[in-house]
Amino acid sequence: MLVAAPDLAGLSRLPLLSRQEDGGRWPMLLWVPGEERRMVSSALLGGGIGERAWVLNAQVPPGYRRLDPAARLARLAASAGVSGPGVGLMTAAPVGDPCHASDGGVEALVTAGVGVRGRAAVPAPGQAGPPVAGTISIVVSVPVALSDAALVNAVATATEAKVQALRDLGLDASGTPTDAVCVAALRPGGSGDAEPFAGPRSVWGARLARAVHRAAYAACRRSGCD
Repeated sequence: MLVAAPDLAGLSRLPLLSRQEDGGRWPMLLWVPGEERRMVSSALLGGGIGERAWVLNAQVPPGYRRLDPAARLARLAASAGVSGPGVGLMTAAPVGDPCHASDGGVEALVTAGVGVRGRAAVPAPGQAGPPVAGTISIVVSVPVALSDAALVNAVATATEAKVQALRDLGLDASGTPTDAVCVAALRPGGSGDAEPFAGPRSVWGARLARAVHRAAYAACRRSGCD
């Protein structure tokens, strides 16, 4: 049962919801930007590129092993009063006090837990099946339209900024095994009005990188560097 109602908000002040599950009360963050955005995401629910109306980041117990995470996220979103296509994230990291940063109109919100971390390229074999939860979860809002290529480029830029934050904290890691990212941009209003670039030296990519770096640095530092 939820204890708060969703509200229209920027990423700086999201309503904190909660639910009862597995014998405990677990918080969730809900972003409803007020109009559908064009988003790119690696999320369990609503991943890929497309128009999305909301983003939900749900905290789950450590070792969460439900076999239907996407369906569970859809039910949680419906219980929160939102409908239509959206993005659903799960994380074992605390979501009650996320870290926010902005730069030139770009906003970034990061929740993080870095207890399990490492380098991306290692000799160990991978595991079959979807990851359970993202422990560094990045949500970005860009106040302009981005082309599909720029959306993909924005994910790469956000990831680079996250890695930079980890290295600046002195952590020999590129992330955790289950990180997730979502970038939301305005919908293009007509032919040719979408920004074609979002790399770290482009106008909007540079702003995105700085916002993500500051938010990720704060979130990872808060989660503990031991």
